[in-house]
Amino acid sequence: MKRKKGHAGFAQSESEFLISYLDRHNSWAVIVCLVGGGQEIHTGEAGIGAWLEAVRCAFPNWRTYVSPDLSGSEYAATRLIESLAGSVPLERDGRLHLNTSMRSFRSEKVSAFVTALLDCDGDRAREVFGHVTERYPIVVTRDLPRAKDWVRAHARGSEQYGLVASSQAMRPKPHAIDVRVSVDPVHWFLGEPSDTRSSYYLEDAATEFQVQGLEVDWACVTWDADLRLVDGAWRHHSFRGDVWTNVNKPDRQRYLLNAYRVLLTRARQGMAIFVPPGDRRDPTRLPEFYDGTFEYLTELGLPLA
Repeated sequence: MKRKKGHAGFAQSESEFLISYLDRHNSWAVIVCLVGGGQEIHTGEAGIGAWLEAVRCAFPNWRTYVSPDLSGSEYAATRLIESLAGSVPLERDGRLHLNTSMRSFRSEKVSAFVTALLDCDGDRAREVFGHVTERYPIVVTRDLPRAKDWVRAHARGSEQYGLVASSQAMRPKPHAIDVRVSVDPVHWFLGEPSDTRSSYYLEDAATEFQVQGLEVDWACVTWDADLRLVDGAWRHHSFRGDVWTNVNKPDRQRYLLNAYRVLLTRARQGMAIFVPPGDRRDPTRLPEFYDGTFEYLTELGLPLA
């Protein structure tokens, strides 16, 4: 609004601005928000919290209906809902939660498994994985060619497969995965299997920004050292120059965690997770940067490819 519309003093969030349009009606209006959990991957994306905050601060006269499932960690809305309950008309209705996945049609529990995995809730993740793996295979490997062979072998007919990686995954480059190479999502998703730019070639890795909201049947997910498990907790890192640096801002930590949430939920039918083995000769790819994550995934029950 400031840059394109010339409103120098504009200070409303997108949510507040949109609600303000409907608030001008003399009688009544309904706003239906369909918001995915844990999909905020870039500065300025605030998810369901922005809508709740807009109601609390600017439109306390609106009656608000929310799903009880917004208490999940991927929504990060528990505190806002509690503050809303004391200041605006608020009702919880379980029918508002859309719990049938249209993406992972083989198993409706893939998102729940990924949430537990990223929450470091090992017991819950193992429990859910036992149900997921019956129809939705997930494997892990330290060998990229083996991961690629696995997805190729599982694809049938016109089923699509592709290589994905975090936009902050800067050190799989020795494995010929360079996220700095520009990927055209049109060619990546719609190109024929004979097109070297297509996902079928498993050469160009699409990032969370290029695949958000889209999917392939089978995914080869690269897990770099930007997000690593150390002593049972995630450590968030960004590669600057020739070293990994800590990511300390909570918002950026959340964006990085959500990037992997997006990557781990792109496959409709199954996925292979590639965790690099590291290299003791390279201080930017030490094995300990990756070993904790790989061991965690195998402890959850993921079989080797």
